[in-house]
Amino acid sequence: SDRANTAIAQATPEDFDFDYIFGELGVRWLHTGGIYAALSEQSCETVLAAIKAAKKYGTIVSYDLNYRPSMWSAIGGQEKAQEVNKEIAKYVDVMIGNEEDFTACLGFEIEGNDKDLKQLNLDGYKKMINEAAKTYPNFKAVATTLREVKTATVNDWSAICWADGEIHKAKDYKGLEIMDRVGGGDSFASGLIYGLMTTEDAELAVNYGAAHGALAMTTPGDTTMASKKEVEAIMGGAGARVQR
Repeated sequence: SDRANTAIAQATPEDFDFDYIFGELGVRWLHTGGIYAALSEQSCETVLAAIKAAKKYGTIVSYDLNYRPSMWSAIGGQEKAQEVNKEIAKYVDVMIGNEEDFTACLGFEIEGNDKDLKQLNLDGYKKMINEAAKTYPNFKAVATTLREVKTATVNDWSAICWADGEIHKAKDYKGLEIMDRVGGGDSFASGLIYGLMTTEDAELAVNYGAAHGALAMTTPGDTTMASKKEVEAIMGGAGARVQR
């Protein structure tokens, strides 16, 4: 993705009135992530300033690690990614990512996974999440997707979320037939955030995320086409029968 000369890659903290956004307008939630942080040396600084300003006013901050080696390579590689993300993590309330993200960006290892992710070790994920929560006591929730790659078009899909010392697992979507995998992680994140904002129930939230991510991967493009009603139907066990 060519974002090198976009305005947002060159934006500085002075381009935003954070006191107005978070203080006067009272924005409740700021979501950002590793793709923005990796845009440029400048964006590394700007994202940190935004997060610190949000925390100053009590705004909830969520962050999707979204590690992209090809983007970080231009500004210092994995070493730079860890340096930036470890600093950002100190101010995050809800941390989101997959297994590669937590390893590459924060240095946490998941025990027992095979390199092709054809079989996941759930206990390894739980151990890693508990370790992350211990390392960063500011985390209120930590969530990760669980994807077992059977083929390019068939994956097993689920997710887990740690909150208040407990780990909640979403419903399993076995043999999910994927039309377009791009956007599954973002749709998981947005579903999770919606659930946390509206219900404050981590178990329900992780199920919103997993269902929304599953639906997004069965439609083209990286922007969801799913409605809330459709997400909740899938959460409730609806099948593929046509809705007339």
